[in-house]
Amino acid sequence: MGRRVTVEGFDELIHPSTRLTLVATLAAADWAEFAFLKDRLALSDSALSKQISTLEDAGYLVTERRSNGRRRTVRARLTEVGRSAFAGHIAALQSIVSAAAPLEESIRTGRGASTHHDLEVSDTP
Repeated sequence: MGRRVTVEGFDELIHPSTRLTLVATLAAADWAEFAFLKDRLALSDSALSKQISTLEDAGYLVTERRSNGRRRTVRARLTEVGRSAFAGHIAALQSIVSAAAPLEESIRTGRGASTHHDLEVSDTP
């Protein structure tokens, strides 16, 4: 079984690239229409619906269905829980990246292990 590096705030629900892009897009807006998100992420209706449902089930976003005459639209926005999870995830990613610099320098110069210990190594999947 492989070892996994974990960092406080890292959110495995948000981390897959499609969801990360979706959440980042919603973080920059109040509401975003389904059609805009579909184009931005280059997803099919069903693929975007699945991602939205996953995040909605977790309480990270809410959707609203609107009807303007014959035209029906769906829009989404992040909840406070979603915004907080996204902020924590971004902080965790920044921690991982900043920890890599001393490790990379140590490997490159052959000086052995780094003294940087912000990452917790776990054997759990």
